[in-house]
Order: sequence, then structure tokens, then C-alpha cells
Amino acid sequence: MCAAALEEYCGSIFWNVSYLKRPDPDLPLCVEQTVLVWIPLCFLWLCAPWHLLALCQSANVNTKQLSKLYICKQGEVRDVPRFSLFYISFGLKLISLVLSTVADIPPEAKDLIKKVPFICYWFCLFIEPCFYPQNPEAGAAFLSRITFNWLNSMVLKGYKQPLVQEDMWDLNESDSTAFINERFQHFMKPELDAARVRFQNKMKRKLFQNIHSAQEDPQQNGLSNEKKKKDNKEEENYPNSWLITTIYKTFKRILIESFCFKLLEDVLTFVSPQLLKLMISFTQDKSRYAWEGYLYAVLLMVVALLQSLTLQQYFQRCHVLGMKVRTALMAAVYKKALVVSNDTRKESTVGEMVNLMSADAQRFNDVTNFIHLLWSCPLQIIISIVFLWLELGPSVLAGLGVMVLIIPTNAVLATKARKLQIENMNFKDKRMKIMNEILNGIKILKLYAWEPSFQKQVEDIRGEELKVMKKSAYLHSFSILTSCCIPALVSLATFAIFVSVSNDNVLTAERAFTSISLFNILRAPLAMLPMLIASIVQVSEQITVFMCADHLLSSVLVCVHFLDTAVSICDGSFAWEKDAKPLLKDVNLDIEPGRLVAVVGAVGSGKSSLMSALLGEMHSTKGFINIGGSLAFVPQQAWIQNATLKDNILFGSPHEEENFKKVIEACALAPDLELLPGGDLTEIGEKGINLSGGQKQRVSLARAVYSQADIYLLDDPLSAVDSHVGKHLFENVIGPNGLLKDKTRILVTHGISFLPYVDEIVVLENGVISEVGSYENLRASGGTFSKFLDTYATEQRNQRNSETGDYNLFLMKPGKQLVSNTIFSRMSISFFFFFIFSVRLRRNNSLTKSANADEPQKGQKLIEKETMEIGQVTKCFLFLQYLRAMGWGYSAMVFLIYFIQTAAFTGQNLWLSDWTSDSVEYYNMTYPSWKRDTRVGVFGALGVAQGLFVFFGTLLLANASIDASRILHSRLLNNILRVPMVFFDTTPIGRVINRFAKDIFTIDEAIPASLRSCLLCLMSVLGTVFVICMATPFFAIVIIPLALIYFFVQRFYIAASRQLRRLDSVSRSPIYSHFGETVSGLSVIRAYKHQERFLKHNEVTIDENLKSIYLRIVSDRWLAIRLEFVGNLVVFFAALFAVISRDSIDSNVVGLSVSYALNVTQTLNWLVMTTSALETNIVAVERVNEYTQLKNEADWVTDTRPPQMWPEAGRVHFENYKVRYRPELDLVLHGITCDINSTEKIGIVGRTGAGKSSLTNCLFRIIEAAEGRILIDDVDIATIGLHDLRHRLTIIPQDPVLFSGSLRMNLDPFDKFSDEEIWRVLELSHLKSYVSGLQEGLQHKVAEGGENLSVGQRQLLCLARALLRKSRILILDEATAAVDLETDNLIQNTIRKEFSDCTVLTIAHRLHSIMDSSRVMVLDAGKVVEFDSPSNLLEKEGHFYAMARDAGITLESNTNL
Repeated sequence: MCAAALEEYCGSIFWNVSYLKRPDPDLPLCVEQTVLVWIPLCFLWLCAPWHLLALCQSANVNTKQLSKLYICKQGEVRDVPRFSLFYISFGLKLISLVLSTVADIPPEAKDLIKKVPFICYWFCLFIEPCFYPQNPEAGAAFLSRITFNWLNSMVLKGYKQPLVQEDMWDLNESDSTAFINERFQHFMKPELDAARVRFQNKMKRKLFQNIHSAQEDPQQNGLSNEKKKKDNKEEENYPNSWLITTIYKTFKRILIESFCFKLLEDVLTFVSPQLLKLMISFTQDKSRYAWEGYLYAVLLMVVALLQSLTLQQYFQRCHVLGMKVRTALMAAVYKKALVVSNDTRKESTVGEMVNLMSADAQRFNDVTNFIHLLWSCPLQIIISIVFLWLELGPSVLAGLGVMVLIIPTNAVLATKARKLQIENMNFKDKRMKIMNEILNGIKILKLYAWEPSFQKQVEDIRGEELKVMKKSAYLHSFSILTSCCIPALVSLATFAIFVSVSNDNVLTAERAFTSISLFNILRAPLAMLPMLIASIVQVSEQITVFMCADHLLSSVLVCVHFLDTAVSICDGSFAWEKDAKPLLKDVNLDIEPGRLVAVVGAVGSGKSSLMSALLGEMHSTKGFINIGGSLAFVPQQAWIQNATLKDNILFGSPHEEENFKKVIEACALAPDLELLPGGDLTEIGEKGINLSGGQKQRVSLARAVYSQADIYLLDDPLSAVDSHVGKHLFENVIGPNGLLKDKTRILVTHGISFLPYVDEIVVLENGVISEVGSYENLRASGGTFSKFLDTYATEQRNQRNSETGDYNLFLMKPGKQLVSNTIFSRMSISFFFFFIFSVRLRRNNSLTKSANADEPQKGQKLIEKETMEIGQVTKCFLFLQYLRAMGWGYSAMVFLIYFIQTAAFTGQNLWLSDWTSDSVEYYNMTYPSWKRDTRVGVFGALGVAQGLFVFFGTLLLANASIDASRILHSRLLNNILRVPMVFFDTTPIGRVINRFAKDIFTIDEAIPASLRSCLLCLMSVLGTVFVICMATPFFAIVIIPLALIYFFVQRFYIAASRQLRRLDSVSRSPIYSHFGETVSGLSVIRAYKHQERFLKHNEVTIDENLKSIYLRIVSDRWLAIRLEFVGNLVVFFAALFAVISRDSIDSNVVGLSVSYALNVTQTLNWLVMTTSALETNIVAVERVNEYTQLKNEADWVTDTRPPQMWPEAGRVHFENYKVRYRPELDLVLHGITCDINSTEKIGIVGRTGAGKSSLTNCLFRIIEAAEGRILIDDVDIATIGLHDLRHRLTIIPQDPVLFSGSLRMNLDPFDKFSDEEIWRVLELSHLKSYVSGLQEGLQHKVAEGGENLSVGQRQLLCLARALLRKSRILILDEATAAVDLETDNLIQNTIRKEFSDCTVLTIAHRLHSIMDSSRVMVLDAGKVVEFDSPSNLLEKEGHFYAMARDAGITLESNTNL
């Protein structure tokens, strides 16, 4: 009916088959005048709505250039030139139409490329790209988009020179972290809330069921419930089934787009076998016209080209989806970490949370890349079976039966893989947890020479992890065996049944190679489906568990600004954990605005816990807290960011120069700024590594002061600074006349000299407020506080701030302003003179620095930019290194086995080709059964041989790669523990963690997979080229040009891809560093309410990483589209030469050649992808290798061993000793020469930064001498091994560092001592009663960083360590700074008694603790300015005298002491 209407319209016949049945085919005139004209018109009408929409939205519409409609009537041509010009013009317009449809810029995108010159744009599109900074994707034309031509400029630049981070284009808004996170959070909240409701209902139902069943049969049901709880422990602990729906809703559009492209690609996949069938049919029938063959050849190429375009668009969207899912999860984990409760922080350490961001988020990325295969694989399998049924009839059911039988095997393998994956992730978490602690406490490990113990712990965990990996690899080998054998077994079963059912069933070339093409299509989904299932089961549920964890409940804190009180706690009880016993009980406290309140109490009484409760960090079991204003918090252990000193103080606040200078002066930081190489722009390392303890605390205090908050919570900030600096800070910052005099201040302190000047004192005892009142009232009440002061009254006379030594004058008359002002004035004068003298010395040393103030200061930049190899990976060296780690024997055997497997595969197809020739040989004859059996038997044997060889190859590769992983990790760990401390001072921990997390993960899993795929693809390509050349020798002519195109495209791609992979690795490190830094400073960030600022910073850091990841994804597609074009040419030429040579070759050879060519397109693509992936993944070996070649510190043990009992006397001799921290920095110790005799007690004092801690670092050779030497008992310490030295010395460090594990492990990691000895030292360190009260005693678990112990308790544990070692030389590095006066007194008495026969060097802030020393060494600017007995130094009235006066110590009081 439709044809009749068209014929009537045209006036001629619409369709006639006879037009095609001739050597020069044509189309009827009616078809030419209708269909051929209407196709472009339909295209224009379809595109019109979008174009018209853009025109309507445009403000200025140009109407001058509207096209005109010319109607040309057919008739006799009278004017030939005009007629010719008309058709030429029509042709040009047609060309213009085609170009405008595929290469024009959409009107809505024109604004995006206005800054790009028009000529540059077209030059970039068609000839050679010019580079411009903005992302050209948004303004790219249609042709550029589908071929990824807009990336040309980046690829070209990457080929010409190594890419750097500055070359990366800006992200599209929809790809930015902020946009993705906002959408994800929008959908996550309702989904998570609904999941929590479902979970609660489920738990209620289970509870009712348990109660009901317990009533029926208590014993039996009790046992079954116990078992159920054990089995479903994970499932019952958290709400689930919300994350997948959230991801779907967030990324629904991109999922639907990728679905459409994948569906279209799957349909196109099945067109090629049908065209192959027509091609073989054409070669069999020699009477058919040649144009048919050429048409089939062209159609094969066109279909392959369309398939390539749709496949790459699908891949592009899926990989971008994976990137976005990973970004959303990383941002969500970071956001959650900012609000997570202490219970969760205890369960998830920093290392485990970093693992969530690195490994777990990456697994989600990997799964979402191929998520559509869940429906696509079954669809391809079903369509393949339908087409096979059409070719082979019911025989295909035999193949289907084989597939069905394999499914349970795959299910069992997937279940087992999941269990192993969970086990593997647990070991990874444990390893990363302990590595994080090792890197955080590396200095302690070096000081105690504990590296071997912790190295063994990591190696043991790694050993268990590798055992699980080996099991997983073996399981994967079985999975590959099944995936390789399935197509062979399916084709064997199908062909065998087909030829066995009837003698009439003869396998023809047409039938066989169409079926083989379908079996090849079937191979991919059958191989991918189990791998996808394995990937899905590997997706860890830990992210879900973490995201479901409890928030920190801020409902306890109520900010009310109109109350009379600044801080009010009403009947509050607080605990660190939700269900734990309250640590603070029945707290009632009201603090008026502008008051200075001191909180005092013994170690462990709950002072820091009270600060945490006020910050809302603790769980409230009852009561509430009112806070009347903004908070600033100074923690007991200062939290310093890896940023400049200025940024650490500003902490996000706007810079006000006058206020900044005022804060710097008040916090006594001005002299430090003169010492620091870059002044306030000096970069501070992670955890303030290049600042002393006192400097860190003063920076932390300066941050609080600069913030101009209403309420200041000061958790013992004065304990880490020298006594005179403490007085300065109290006078100028905290005290009644300080910068904060009008603010509310709550000061936790152990220094009772400040107490007379506070408005109110809160006394804590065992978590209960025992007394509250002014100093006079508490003294008069005769309570705990008064008794404590009376006990230490005599000592206070000599130790604290009384210029005349009269204790009563200072303490009993605090109300008299004249007295206090006089005392502070005198302190200020002496302090001022001390400062002037110190600064004068320093200025003399820094004149050269002042002269060049405008130039960048050397040493100003501490954390150097992460080194990144550029240019071509030294592939030979890296591959050889990896192969050597695998083992040469393994490597050779793997290569040989894969080669044999390819030979078996090629042999099977050649055998099939020969088999199909039987249909010609036995035409109209009975097919012999022996021939049939031989054909089936050999075909089946070669198929099974393929699977077995791949299985053995994969098995050997698994063993070899696990050996390589073990060796490379062991080398990395071994070297990292041996590098000098200067490396950790200048390298962020996240950078090192990245090597142990991402890079080791790549070596463990990605490189072996890439290597296996690369070998298989290489062998497959070689086999394909061999078969095609054998079938059509003409094909050898085009191999060379195609290979050259292939080679150049690959070279261009790899140059850019390699650098993008490196940039990805380098830009990941700051994400993990920032995350670790954030988690360690959570309480400070929350106190200042800076969560949003840190979230923004995290988004910026992730965006920097996404820039390189996005371009890497697009570069993969850029390569694939070009390589697949080369593959499509291979298909075209194979078909073309088959048509040309059809008279000289058999149809079975044509079928073999073209079916191989159809397969080569994706094989070529995968070869380059896997080669590139291997080369880019080998960057991980390069990065690990970089850290295995770092310069080590001196050997732990050398041939020169000291005597067994060394040091016997404990004499120390410094001989012109000079030292600097890094080669480019100035000396920190300037030619120290002194003798310390046996059993002498030496006090070392000096202003913060004078070089006190540097001196102890030199004794342990943490930093090596620039000149001079140190002799201990006449042995030059530089000549012996580091462990021989460090084992024989003992230190109680400034920062008490503990490791997660048992208390016993923290005291004795080598298990050298008995329990009796450990209990004895715990008694001496006054911890026995505490430890014996713990349920697990010595096996009590210490949290990461010792967070479940107070700082004082941690310091006492460090004392216990020293007592256990008890060497002849003891160094105390401000060991009692964090404990109260009573505990300090106990420690000092213990040290005097237990170390009476030892040489003791004490660095002290509290001068009273070193007044009974044999001699006192006064350091200033790295020089010994005084060294004599305390009494002699007081008589000299020099540096020490000034410090002693500030501390209230005089010659008379010292004589009395």
C-alpha cells in the first residue's frame, strides 16, 4: 500500500529487484527521489527542536542569513552552464550541511569557547591541536565528542613534554566533588533514615521472636539463638540496603545513558556473524556478482565502526560513573569522620579509615565500571543461544546444558571468594593500622631501638595476608579454568551432538564459522560474569558500617547567649563510650562571663575529660551543658597542621596585621620567628615535627587567642613551656592583665603558682567536683586542696614565684594588687633582659638571613613537593626488577605455557577449518563414523588443553606474583624503618602510607592481572595475524602500515597516560595526609566550628586528583577509538582480500580469516589497554623502588661492637660537637665541648628552641654530627651500630607515645622480661594500683596513640619503660611536664632512688626538679653559655640566675633545699 502511494507520487515503479541482479547495480528513480532525499530531511527535523530551543533562548537572533527555498521544476535543460553551476552549488551546500551536522559548535556551547581563537579551534579539530588552559570538552563539536578529538591537545602536549599538575584542565561542574557530594548527601539522608527505621523494626521483631521462643523451650532456643547471633553478627549490627539505592538515585541519568549505549552495542555485536555468514555464502557461490562481496566487506567495517563508537561512549560513561561513585564515597567518609562519635573512633582507627577512602572506595569504582554487565551478559548469552539454535538446531541444548552445569561451580567459587576477600580486607586493615602507628611513633621506635619488633609484627600480618591472597589466586585460577573451558566445552558438546544425531548433519564452513563467531561472542560474557560477581563480593561492607555509625550527639550542648553564665553544667554525668560507666559524675558548675577558672586535680582525675565534655566530645548519661558564646580550645597535646606557621595561627580567620603582631608578642613567638628560616611563612611539618614541644604549644595558644572567641578552654597549655615562658604567657595572655582578661577562661593546670591569680578554682577528684571556690576560701576551708598545699608548702617556698622566698607573702596575699603587680613587674624585667640577651645572640647569627629577607629563605619550605618520575618509565629496569622478584624460572614457564595455550587455540580453529572441508569432500556421501569421532575428539582435546594451560599458567603466575609482592613489601618496610628521621620530618605520613596502601595494593592485585591479560592478548594477536596471513597472503601487505599506525597511536597515548597515572598517584597522597591530619585534630576542628572549611579543603584536594583521573579515563577512550579503527581496517582488508581472492581460496579459509579478524578488533584494543595498564601500573613498582633506595641511617649493628657491659661508668664527653638537622640549614648546636662524669646528675635548661632536645637527639644519633664527636666511656658513638648505642641508653621522651596493643607489649615488645619484673616497675612508676584494677591487667588493650589513657598515665608508662631497661645513662626530656605536682614529686623520688648509680641528663621546664643536680648546663642558641653547679650559677647572676628568679628560686632558698 505504501509502495503504491509512492509509485503514484513518483509516476514510476518504486522497487524492482532486477536492478540489483547485474554487475553494475542501480536503484529505481523513485527510491532516489524519495528515500534518499528524505533521510537527511528526517535527520534535520529530528535535530531541529534542539537547534530552535537554542535560537529561542538567544537574545540576539541573526535573521539576515536565513536560507531561501528554491523550487526547481524538472524539464529540458536549456542553459547548461547555469545547470552545471546549480549542481556544483548544490554539492557544496550538501558538503556544508554534512560538515555543519557533525563539526559545528552547538549554540549553547559557544560562550564556553569564546576565549579560544576560532582559527585555533578548527586547526585543533582537524589538523594539529593548539593547547589552551580551559577544558574544551563543553564546546566540542559532535564529531570531536564521539571521537574524543577534543583531547588531542593534551595528548600532543603529553607526547612533547611530561605533563604536570598545572597542565590539567578544570573539571566540569558536574564532575566536581562539591557538586557530586551535594547530590549524594541529598539522596543519602532519607535513604539512610529509612534503612535505620527498617533496621529498628527488624530488631524489634527478632527480640519478640527470641522472647517467644525462649518461653517455649528456653534451653534449645537459647542455643539456636546463640548460633544465629554468631552467624548473623555482621547483618545485625547495622542498617543495610541503602547505599546501592542512594548511588542509583544520585547517578540515575548517567546510568540510563550508559544502559542505552550498551544495549545498542550488544545488538550491533550480533550483526557481524550474520554478515560473516553472507560473506562465506558469497565465496561458496562463484556465480554471484563481485559487488555483493564488496558490499559485505564495507558493511562489516561500518557495523564494526558503529559498534566501536557506541562501545566507547558506553565505557566513557561507566568509567566516569565509577569515578563519581568513588568521589561521593570519599567525600561522605570524610564528612562522616568529622561528626563521628568516640565509640566509632575507637573501633575505626585512622589507618582503617584511610583504607575506606583508598581500597574500599576504589572497589566500588571498579564494580560500577562494569555494573551493566549484570544484565548485558545474560542478554548476550540468550541472543547467542537463539542464533546458535537457528544454525545448529536442538544440538545447542547440549551446550546450554554444559553452561547450566557450570553455574553452581561459579556460585561456590564466588561464595568462597567473598569469605577470602573479607579475611584479606581484615588483614589489610590490621597492617595499615600498625603501619600508621609506626609512622606516627617512628621517633620513639628509633630511640628505643624497637624497629625489629614492630617490623616482625607487620611481617607476620603481611604473611597471613599473602596466605589469603594465595588462596584467592588459586580460586581465581579455577574460575579462569572454567571461563576458558566453557566456550570450548560448549562448542564441543554442540558440534559433537550435531554431527552425531544424523549422518545428514554435515558441518559446513558457513554453519561452523557463524557458530564460532557466536561462540566467540559468548566467550566474553561467560568470562566476565564470574569476574563481575567476584568483584561485587569483594566490595566491602565496611563503608556501609562506618556510615551507619553513631554521630557525636550535639544535643548535650545548648548554646544560649542571653544567660547570666558563660558556661553552665547542670547535673551532668559523662562517659567516653555510650554504654560505659560515667567518668565524670554529677557535675554541677556555673561560670560567669569574663572569669578565669582553674581546674586542678591529680593525674586521671578527669580534668581533660571535663574539657572534652564542655566541647561535646563525650556521651552524656544525664544532664546538659549551656555554652554562652563561641569556643576556642587549646589541647594538652598541641595539634599543628602541615601548613605555614602563619596559617596555623590564623586558622581560617582573616589576616589583621596589628592583631597578628599583638598575638605573636603576647605568646612569646617573636624570638622564634627570628630563628625560623622563613619567619611566619616557614612551613611546619606534620604534627609540628620541626617545632619543639613548647613552640607547638605556643602556636596552639596563639591560634586560640587570634580567633577572638568568647570562651577559652585551655587544657594545661603551660606544662610544655619553660617556667619563665609560662609566666610570660600567664601575664600577657591568660592572667588578669593579659589579652584575654575580658574573656571567659577555663584553665587546666598543674602549676599551683598561678592559682592565687585566678577568680575561681575547681578541684576534681576521681571524676567528681570535690570543691569549688576562690583561692582564699579553699585555703580556709581545710579541704583536699588546702591539705595538698600544706603538704607541699615547704617545697613551694623554694620552687614557686616568690621573689623573696617568702611562701606566705606570695600565696596568702593574692588580693593585694600592689604585691602581685610588683612580682609580675620584677618577673617581666628579668624575663625582658633574658629575652634581649637571647635575641641579641640570635641576631648575630642571622645577619646574613636578614640581609636577604626578600629572597626565599632556605629551609622555609619543609615539605617538598612529592618527587614524580617524568618521561618514559625505565621499563626494562622495572620489568626486570619485577620479574626478578617473581623468579626467572617462574617467568619463563608462564610465558612458555601461555604460548602453548595460544598454539592450542589456533590449532583448534585450524582443525575446525579443515573439518568443514569434509562437507565438500563427502558431498552426497555417507560420512564415516571414524572420521567424525576423530574430528570431534581432536577438537575437544585441543579445547580442554587451552583451559588447562591457562589454568597452569595462571597458577604459576599467582605464585610468582605473590613472591614478588612479598619481596617488594619486605624491601619497602625494611628500608622505611632504616631511613633517618630527617626523611619523616620532611615527608607527610600520608605520602608514605600511600606507598603501603595504594601502591602495594597495585602490586598485589593490579599488576598480576595486567601481566596475565597482556600476555594472553599478545599471544592472541600474534595467532590472529598468523591465521589471516596464512589464509590471504595479500594481507601481509597492509600489516606494516597498520602496525605503524598502531605503534604511533600507542606511543602518543602511553606518553600522556603514563604521566596521568603518576599524577593520579601523587595527587592521592595529599588526600590521605589531610584526612589523617583532620582525624587527629577532630576535637580542635569541632571546637572552632571549622568543619565546613575542612570539608571545602577536602573537596579541593579530591578535585586535584580527579583532574588527572578524568583525563586518564578520556585518554583510554581516545586510544580505544583509534585502535578499534585500526582493528576495523583489519576486518575490512581481510574481507576485501577474501573477495578479491575468492576464486583461489576455499570458503572455510575465508570463514576462518574473517572470524579471526572480527575478533582482533577488541583483542588489539585490549592489548594496548593491558600493555598501557601494565606500564602505568608498574609505576607502583617505580614508587616503591624509590623508597627502597632512600639513603639509610647508619647500620643498626656493625663489626665494631662495644663491650657487653658498656657503658659501665656512664661518662659522656662532647668534643667540639656541631650538628644541623638538614644539609641546607644552619647549625643548631655550635661546637659543644663538655665532660659529664660517671653518676653525675646534669640538668639541661634553656629557652624553648635553644637546642636542649637536639642535644638528646645527638646522643641517640637521631641526627648525625656535622663536626666533632661524642665519647661514652671512651667509645666514639659514631663507630658503633645504632642499636648497640640505643639499646644501652634510656630516654623518657617529651611526648609520651603508646601503640595499640596490650600494656605489656608497650612496655616490653621483645618479651625479654618476666611478669614479675613488669609488675615491679609498674609499682615503682605508681601505676600498679591502676593496672591491677583493670579487668585484663597487663593484657589491657591500649587504643591507637594511647587515647584511652590520660597524658599523665602515658608519661608514667614511659617511666616504667625506662625502669625496665635501666641502663647506665638516662635522659629525661621534659618527662614530668604533663603530670601534677604530686605525681611529679613521686617520679622524681623514684628516679633519684632507682637511678642513683646512673648518669642522668634532665631537660626540665620546672627548675625545682633540677636544683639538686650535680651541675646545670644552660644552652642558648645552640651553645653552652653556662655549665656549673646550681649554687655557683646562682652566685654568677647570669642566664641561670635570671631563669631561677623567674621561677622564684634564690641562692638562700636553694641552700635550704
